[in-house]
Amino acid sequence: MSASDNDSSGYRPAVIGVDIGSSFSKAVVLSGGTIISWAILPSVGSYRAVADEVINQALARAGVAAEDIAGVSATGYGAASVASASQSSSDLSCQGRGIAYLFPSARTVVDIGAQFTRAFRLDGAGHVVAFVLSEKCAGGSGRLLAIIARVLQIDLDEMDRLARESKKKVDFTTSCAVFTESEVVSRIAEGESREDIAAGVYRALAAKAQSLVERLKFAPDCALAGGGAKNTSLVKSIEEGVGVDVLVPDEPQLVAALGAALMAEDKVAVGKSRS
Repeated sequence: MSASDNDSSGYRPAVIGVDIGSSFSKAVVLSGGTIISWAILPSVGSYRAVADEVINQALARAGVAAEDIAGVSATGYGAASVASASQSSSDLSCQGRGIAYLFPSARTVVDIGAQFTRAFRLDGAGHVVAFVLSEKCAGGSGRLLAIIARVLQIDLDEMDRLARESKKKVDFTTSCAVFTESEVVSRIAEGESREDIAAGVYRALAAKAQSLVERLKFAPDCALAGGGAKNTSLVKSIEEGVGVDVLVPDEPQLVAALGAALMAEDKVAVGKSRS
């Protein structure tokens, strides 16, 4: 039986959504609206090579052969490099679709990615109706955390843990990643602890997210997406800033790939209805 067929047993063909981002590439295998596997890999080397590898890993985990896939939908910076894709969509629309699947009540979403942070508002169907972006600077993105972690000579997980042990409020006044890095170096020289510095950096990035939400005009519920949402200290700082608990996916980096997979299912369903 081919992946494009349905039978009386209720067989549902599998599809794949692929998100090739600037830092990480993600793939989600979906069947009958249910996630059956996923994979995440660093976007190292050529986008085409990493796209093939992340798809192969997701398929292997699902136990599904490539020839049994009914459709592949791509999104992200490297979407054009996904050779097997039969369609592509903007990462923003895929983020919206993915969040609506995970959290149907969400109307405001903050996406903390490697290149920028953005906030967008959804309607009840998961369509993006408005969005705002941070400035084109690492200071407004999750990349800031990697820069500061390097200065502190720790990894991101350790930075997250240290921030939770902060005892003193240390604020950072600049909105530029380069100047924030310099300011961190100065604070270290002044004797401020790594714990307090880490917590201060999270508050600075959360303040940017809060500013975006305010520009967008906040509407509950609020959900997070993107790699930055994996950081519990940043999530807490955002919650304190916006004044509400936020919804966080189990794996926030997968949201756009999930949305792309859902769109691939839509296309398969449309094809069946016309046949």
